Amino acid sequence: MNARRLAQDLLRDEGLRLKPYRCTAGKLTIGVGRNLDDRGLTEAEALLLLDNDIQDCWARLEAGLPWVTTAPEAVQEVLANMCFNLGLAGVLAFRQTLEHLRAGRYAEAAAEMLRSKWAQQVGPRAERLAARLREL
Repeated sequence: MNARRLAQDLLRDEGLRLKPYRCTAGKLTIGVGRNLDDRGLTEAEALLLLDNDIQDCWARLEAGLPWVTTAPEAVQEVLANMCFNLGLAGVLAFRQTLEHLRAGRYAEAAAEMLRSKWAQQVGPRAERLAARLREL
């Protein structure tokens, strides 16, 4: 079997859709006819998506907060975690937290994070991230 030729045929016949849609049979579908209702994703596929999403979050953080590249690793990971959850615009809304982080005032940054509506919404996640900052 020529997998490359088959892939070209399937791309032509199924099309490529980068956002979920309902196929003619009413199944939630994405990509090149991937039936999410019946098949879903494998663990390896989900982890590949996660790797891509982490890279995307990091690229957005580098572009929006250039100082993050020289911040301690824990700060980088906390901000990337928040970016994954909130998007870059959401992270940038934490102005006081970011000021504290940039100045190296990690306990103050943690306290600011925990006073947010976001912290109320995500609970233990915010507590874990704030604890990582307090450890610095």
